[in-house]
Amino acid sequence: MSGEKTEKPTAQRKKKAISEGQIARTPDLGAWAGMLLASFLVPMALEDMMNSATEIFRRGVGIAEDPNIERAQELFQTGMTEAGKALLPLGVGLMVLGLVAGAAQGGIHFPAKMFMPKFNRLNPFPGIKRAFGGHAAWEAVKTTVKTAVLGLVLYFGIKDLVPAVIAHGSLPLKSLLQLVVDTAVGLMRYAAAAGLVMAAADYAMARRRINKQIYMSKEEIKQEHKNTEGDPHLKGAIRAKQIAMARNRMMSNLPQADVVMVNPTHVAVALAYDQALGAPRVIAKGAGAVAAKIREKATELRIPLVQNHELARTLYKTVELGQEIPPELYVAVARVLAFVMSLKAKGAAAGLHRQPVV
Repeated sequence: MSGEKTEKPTAQRKKKAISEGQIARTPDLGAWAGMLLASFLVPMALEDMMNSATEIFRRGVGIAEDPNIERAQELFQTGMTEAGKALLPLGVGLMVLGLVAGAAQGGIHFPAKMFMPKFNRLNPFPGIKRAFGGHAAWEAVKTTVKTAVLGLVLYFGIKDLVPAVIAHGSLPLKSLLQLVVDTAVGLMRYAAAAGLVMAAADYAMARRRINKQIYMSKEEIKQEHKNTEGDPHLKGAIRAKQIAMARNRMMSNLPQADVVMVNPTHVAVALAYDQALGAPRVIAKGAGAVAAKIREKATELRIPLVQNHELARTLYKTVELGQEIPPELYVAVARVLAFVMSLKAKGAAAGLHRQPVV
């Protein structure tokens, strides 16, 4: 059961799928959106070109009456320039729209793996399977619907256009062309609207298909977590090593301690006081076996051990290594240090061992 792909893909799996080119896309979105944009830009381009053509023909009549090579070349260059200016918005608009359509469908990516040669792509059997699978059935339905919709749009457009052309046969050529252009633009917009609806459905199907392809099994999720977070056994070993190193550093600081608070055997906290550094600091602490090691080392170094249940527990729970004691413990710790210092002044500190504070 762990091998069945029943789990939703993780963020890392989705990122890997994108890097391999597994992105939900439909080329129809850009194509139909481009047609819709063209239905607005083409009339503008045609109008500009018609105005330019009128001016060029007017100037061409003058050249025909008085032929001149230089004027003819200049007129030709002007005509090409004006045509380029008229078509430039259309070209730029379609290019920008293509980029936007691509970005809207998962972003613009250039997966390097898609350009790597794979000999299994030459295997015809996966292609045959796709040709008769669910994706092929959806493509067939999509093509049929697309053809039917475009056919209906074209039929109703021509049905209205032909009577209009016959009825206005005596109209000037410019007016007749305008009628044809308006009808064609209407056809483009209706077709684009219907195409965008079909493109949205196609994108939803593509997204569903890609998501299904990148579903993961429980074993794959566990393996990914292990690869990302690391082997728990190895992490445990590293953590144990780090704890051991920190403990060794702590024990090396123990000779700086002025007193070790104990409770009486479970907890041990070593304090060091230097007026130049501020309040007393905790330089070593531990519980259980670590506390026993601190007491043993303190005995070897002849550091006073003072038994105070509440103070030892409070220091162990609330103060981290290297930190100063909080203000609310100043009075209690000061009593302990004053007691220890008084014994040292009398020369009795060398014989002090688990001496309680009075």
